[in-house]
Amino acid sequence: MTAVTIQCCAPIAREPLSENDAADLAVLLKAVADPVRLRLLSMIGSHKGGEVCVCELTGFFDLTAPTISHHLKILRTAGLIDGERRGTWVYYRVVPETVNKLGALFAPLGEPVRTDLSLVSV
Repeated sequence: MTAVTIQCCAPIAREPLSENDAADLAVLLKAVADPVRLRLLSMIGSHKGGEVCVCELTGFFDLTAPTISHHLKILRTAGLIDGERRGTWVYYRVVPETVNKLGALFAPLGEPVRTDLSLVSV
């Protein structure tokens, strides 16, 4: 008899999602599934001071201002960003609690969980 040890990979989530949590996360994932929106979220989240004027975002894209505003509206509706009007401009910032839900979905769980299965071959 020879014992063979098989090591399985670590789970990517702490526990399965509930139906409501899955529905909530699907909305967030759908909002960031577009490359423009994903870039916008990244640009807003990494901007010094934690917020950025829409006037600073439009120059990075080969899109019209109304199209950029449409993408920002989708991110805002999903709760990933918030905005504040100051005069003629809107300043955007990420909503950490909501963005963290995305990160927590696949956050490392610490040390890899290894399940050793001893198989006995005859």
